[in-house]
Amino acid sequence: MTEALLKKYRPMTETTYYTLLAMTEPRHGYAVMQFVSSLTEGRIRLGTGTLYTMTGRLMEDGLIAMVAQENGKKTYRITQVGRELLELETERLRCQLANGLEILRGGEEDD
Repeated sequence: MTEALLKKYRPMTETTYYTLLAMTEPRHGYAVMQFVSSLTEGRIRLGTGTLYTMTGRLMEDGLIAMVAQENGKKTYRITQVGRELLELETERLRCQLANGLEILRGGEEDD
């Protein structure tokens, strides 16, 4: 993984993060939109324009690959590089959450 990819994708936007999560299984665009909306309980709703622009960028950067094309639907899946970036970002978020919980819980005890 290149330093340029790390710089470009860390920290990752929520839409990129959830799109990559969706593509840990082969999915076409509409299935990605449904998966993200369901996983976030409707908090994140990807529009088609946003998704297709992002899909192009993720493919160009080698984070996802098209694995099938049938009836006009392109199916994508995360690549190894994409998975590595997703794992790094998940760990970053885990540490961020742990820090927040530690501080907030510590603050509650001082009240």
